[in-house]
Amino acid sequence: MNEVATFSKRIRSGDAAIGTLITTGSAENADVLAACGFDWLFLDCEHGAIDASQAQLILQVVGRRIPTIVRVPENSDVSLKKMLDLGCEGVIVPMVNSADDARRAVAAAKYPPLGSRSVGIARAHGYGVDFASYVAQANASTSVIIQIEHIRAVENIQEILQVEGIDGVFIGPYDLSGSMNKLGEVTHPDVQTAIEKTRAACLEARVPVGIFTMTAAAGVGAVESGYSFIAVGIDMTLLATAGRSVLAELGRG
Repeated sequence: MNEVATFSKRIRSGDAAIGTLITTGSAENADVLAACGFDWLFLDCEHGAIDASQAQLILQVVGRRIPTIVRVPENSDVSLKKMLDLGCEGVIVPMVNSADDARRAVAAAKYPPLGSRSVGIARAHGYGVDFASYVAQANASTSVIIQIEHIRAVENIQEILQVEGIDGVFIGPYDLSGSMNKLGEVTHPDVQTAIEKTRAACLEARVPVGIFTMTAAAGVGAVESGYSFIAVGIDMTLLATAGRSVLAELGRG
């Protein structure tokens, strides 16, 4: 069975899936992080310096060891089909602010009759060798995760959650804070209220909900709050933190 099915089941299992962000096109970095024991990898092709060829190489290197979910650059047919054709286990779709946005994302990620995803011959299809088997199971096994990162999305969360085909909701606290004119103030009471409204709505609708945290301590809090999947830290920040820690221990920090 395709690994994405395992990921979809995992985020509904009650056991929080812990991942981290990859923001560079380094296959070596992805290889190391995949070996660390994370439950999933968040490949950021929206903000990260990663093009399609680099994303494919990362997917090839990581293989089936760990589910890799790609945040696409935008909510468009081209962005979604290009990344899915590379063979990722699912997509995170940014800036889904309405039910119409969510329906557009689901449609672009699903083949007819469930959606409008066009047909390509690429890595996901075994370069044609596995075309029939991939197409037969892709609609069921491809995770579509929508990102709630704007106050308009929070205001429309009930309608968004009614859209069929959503496998999970991922909260982006930093952009959400920016949309509330509190950029970076993710612990501000107003921002936390918006986050909590989204989390509670997802739990009530029984839709897996995830969130990004910068630190492990915040990640612990997210687990305790019932989040199904959490992205903790960023590849280059983890590297910088480790480097500074070494220098501090040597009295050079």
